[in-house]
Amino acid sequence: MADVAFAVLPVFLLIFLGLVLFRSGLWRADFWAAAERLTYSILFPSLIVATLAQAHLEAGEVFPMVAAIDGTILFMAVFALALQPILRMSGPQLGAFVQGVVRMNTYLGLAVTYALFGAEGLAKAAIAVAAIVPLVNLLCVSVLVRWGESGGLERPQLLGQLVRNPLILACAVGVGLNLSGIGLPPVLGPMLDILGRSALALGLLAVGAALDLGAMRQGGLLLAVSALLKLFVLPALTLLGCLALGVEGSALWVAVLFNALPTASTAYILARQLGGDYRLMAAMITTQTALSMLTIPFVLAYLAPVLELVWTSPQVSQ
Repeated sequence: MADVAFAVLPVFLLIFLGLVLFRSGLWRADFWAAAERLTYSILFPSLIVATLAQAHLEAGEVFPMVAAIDGTILFMAVFALALQPILRMSGPQLGAFVQGVVRMNTYLGLAVTYALFGAEGLAKAAIAVAAIVPLVNLLCVSVLVRWGESGGLERPQLLGQLVRNPLILACAVGVGLNLSGIGLPPVLGPMLDILGRSALALGLLAVGAALDLGAMRQGGLLLAVSALLKLFVLPALTLLGCLALGVEGSALWVAVLFNALPTASTAYILARQLGGDYRLMAAMITTQTALSMLTIPFVLAYLAPVLELVWTSPQVSQ
């Protein structure tokens, strides 16, 4: 637990620093909005392309990992929808709730993965991003379009948004360079490496700047249930899915980590644009991000090893 916590702590200190810098007023809000757009559109895609282009990808390892990640996300999305009558959620609340249960903070995931597993883990993390980003965008936008207060996006616009997503495009380019044998080309490759190195720090500072501490006072039961499902239940199911499909080593731990991440700050923007309960969404983002400082080390150091031990015990094997 201590080893994991010490590896994760610098990541959260950067998030806290971003919060402090934002609240200090030294930089205006439009600076942080521009910084997040730069990170999302240029820096993180550069990191993903550079990582995937050089990664050692094996179909026998990648496909089971992707199946475990996406399978548990799909299950959790259906489960979240089934909770609507039980928790008496309005349509806008449901849109925020689903995002709070299935979205993940890519910035935090890549930074924690690199801190824990280094370059090898970062390659697996890029695969996780390729598996998660298209699916959660399709799920969350579809739910918000169906149950949000506004008319939302038409289907062609939704598909266009997915096709133009910088992270999805980066995953496609990186995998293409890898499978073609080209790898990282001269000149362009080193440039992408340099851009990618700046992605983690600036991305984490932007996460901190986007936190809304005042929003944590609202949300009540929905806030608690979404945090429980996202930070504990989803990673536990992901681990079981990985074990069932034979996923091992760093691929297993990266899959569990990515589905143990708090929901993304971009979920607030999407909820606001498509008629979701954006105030509830802000509360979920801030609360989950704060809790994840404790839950991520707990899941990786205690919950996951215990579940793995139970799964592999002689009684279960027989």
